[in-house]
Amino acid sequence: MRALATVLVLVLLSGCAATQPAPEPRELTLAAAPEATLREVVGLLMEEGYVIRHADAELGRVEAVLARWPGYRVRAAVSSEGQGARASLTATRGGVPLPPHLLDPLLAELQRRLGLAP
Repeated sequence: MRALATVLVLVLLSGCAATQPAPEPRELTLAAAPEATLREVVGLLMEEGYVIRHADAELGRVEAVLARWPGYRVRAAVSSEGQGARASLTATRGGVPLPPHLLDPLLAELQRRLGLAP
């Protein structure tokens, strides 16, 4: 009986140790300079109510969290691609990856701000 209880506890604990899958990025290639794109990403997130926790212009990365419930976290990376930039965004809520299509409104607004909206 004691062995069964021990095995049951180990099985339950191993279920808790399972890792979450990495969030799938939503990417967009833009005909804009990477530096300008990163600046616009930071400004957009701040206007949407996100608090910038970390930003590194040299690496082209930004991490922001929503200052109100439900506590979304957005990570953005901007890199050079040809004559333009590639913006990549991922989002989580409570450590759980969110579907990438939820980032489409942010990317559309980023395009508009850069003067690249269709």
